[in-house]
Amino acid sequence: MTTTTENMHLIEIQDISKTYKSGDSEVHAIQHMDFYIDDGEFVGIMGQSGSGKSTLLSILGGLNHPSNGKILLDTLDVYNLTSEQRADLRSEYIGVIFQSFQLIPYLTVLENVKMPMAITGMKAKKQHEMAMSVLKKVGLENKADRLPDQLSGGEQERVAIARAIVNNPPILLADEPTGSLDSKTADEIMSLLKQLNEEGQTIIMVTHNPDACSHASRTITVKDGTCMIH
Repeated sequence: MTTTTENMHLIEIQDISKTYKSGDSEVHAIQHMDFYIDDGEFVGIMGQSGSGKSTLLSILGGLNHPSNGKILLDTLDVYNLTSEQRADLRSEYIGVIFQSFQLIPYLTVLENVKMPMAITGMKAKKQHEMAMSVLKKVGLENKADRLPDQLSGGEQERVAIARAIVNNPPILLADEPTGSLDSKTADEIMSLLKQLNEEGQTIIMVTHNPDACSHASRTITVKDGTCMIH
């Protein structure tokens, strides 16, 4: 799929491949992927375990250098930047919801949500206001002082979402956001992501669950390191 400079996309993936060495052999995790993502889209990346979808998400997040090809984010060649520039780009553009939440167990809900603001130089009062605002958005403002292990799985997922959006990044990457949740809680989390998308958030979600993908506006199916666009 080719794109032109007259029609700029938020993210362009140009012929990317990722190969890992395994002893004397090579594993082709991703092979010659080409697609784009526009501002405001909700894109589901679907595939079975080992299909290459998590590798793709880490490449999109600026965390895993492709073996070949380019990722353009707002026309910037992500992997042509220095590691410091790439870190700045990630903090400005990208929020990540990790598969295992990755909440810090000895910090309160509020302190966990404030974590991404630590490097912004923002005044403490403003950090508090922004963190409480996103906790209200995810329905947890009354649990700000709890520790993660005092929350249900669905509540921990909501904290992870609040932390990912607290800096208002234009892009949200979600890695199996419903993977460890029961179906009712999973539906609630997907409704929250849908609401964020309707408010303008670009969401890229990796999942193996077709029900989760039904909320996306477009699905990219990854199989054996290649992709099909639906």
